[in-house]
Amino acid sequence: MLRDEAGGVAGKSSALLFRPSERQASQICPSLSFRPKAADTSGCGKRKNGRQDDELRTKNRTVDQKKRVLVSLNPNAGARSGQTLVDTLGDRLVGRGFQVETITDIDHLAAEAEAALASGQLRAVISAGGDGTAALIANRTPQGTPIAVFPLGTENLLAKYLEVTADIDCLVDTVSHGKMLTLDAGEANGRLFLLMVGCGFDADVVRRLHSERTGHIHHLSYARPILDSIWNYEYPELRVYCDTDDTSGEDSDESDSLAISARWVFVGNLPRYAGGLRILPDADGNDGFLDLCTFKEGSIWNGLRYLSGVIMGQHQTWEDCTTKRTRCLRIESEAGEVPFQMDGDPGGVLPVAIRILPDRLTLLVPHGLARETSTTHDTATDQPSTVLSSKSPLAT
Repeated sequence: MLRDEAGGVAGKSSALLFRPSERQASQICPSLSFRPKAADTSGCGKRKNGRQDDELRTKNRTVDQKKRVLVSLNPNAGARSGQTLVDTLGDRLVGRGFQVETITDIDHLAAEAEAALASGQLRAVISAGGDGTAALIANRTPQGTPIAVFPLGTENLLAKYLEVTADIDCLVDTVSHGKMLTLDAGEANGRLFLLMVGCGFDADVVRRLHSERTGHIHHLSYARPILDSIWNYEYPELRVYCDTDDTSGEDSDESDSLAISARWVFVGNLPRYAGGLRILPDADGNDGFLDLCTFKEGSIWNGLRYLSGVIMGQHQTWEDCTTKRTRCLRIESEAGEVPFQMDGDPGGVLPVAIRILPDRLTLLVPHGLARETSTTHDTATDQPSTVLSSKSPLAT
């Protein structure tokens, strides 16, 4: 089993401080009427003639060649090192006949994944870390790269959404016989996020935590940054510009845009947030939309009031809470360098232009996650199958 220990720390990127110009932001989100192309799924899984029979046999032979497994290990993820677990996982996969390489350098991983995917040898890239590790892999690997989640981080929200644990035997079975699940991803200032973007108090806490981070973190690591934000965060006004809830798929004009003034902003692709909070309970990773939730008033006391509303599931009915579904939005502020966070990691400072990228993420998931219909592919046959949908009970 090959090991590469010379690389840097996964999850660290100079792009975290990227601040786009207005021209760059307009290129990312040129109009509020952004409408992504719908995927053409006509004829999916149908065999109409002998030529398709030949294509299916070719695909089956190709699947047998997919023996390379790349394990992307974030050495700083979670409260303790996951190296021992990753070593055990690698040994189990080698026992199943896979060629396993553990990589800690993201540039090395990106090059190896691209080459293996292009040659038809890649079975999976395993994200051994937290949500930030999975997002980094999605950003640095080509679309269509199958990603399997090995949750070793602090929150592991994506793994919780998929009901995946750090059970090694289950992950080995998933790599051997799992199914491919396609989900939407979000994009903020040109970088992918899998779960959510936050702007406001939570982003300030994330910024403070990571500015002082030197190694592993756990939930108690957030205590001091939270206290610092309680004493020092000033709740600047945030302006959100988004298209309206238009599910027709037709282009809209500027009259369809909506401007919102808020002090807290949350944008979600999936219905998961730290601590199990259901801020965006209706977010659906397969609907081609992002869910937006804003709170109007600042101060820690209003924050506690909003928290109680989220816990009781009543916040969406309050007058100072605005919720929308949108494909594209911008968040701005005139209050200087206001931070935002992406999947629990620092994202940079405002302004930020955000949009949805339908079917951008490919995940390798266990067979046991089959709840409702969604087009996926079986890794054993590469044939379309039915498996997880974001409208299944897993979305709760």
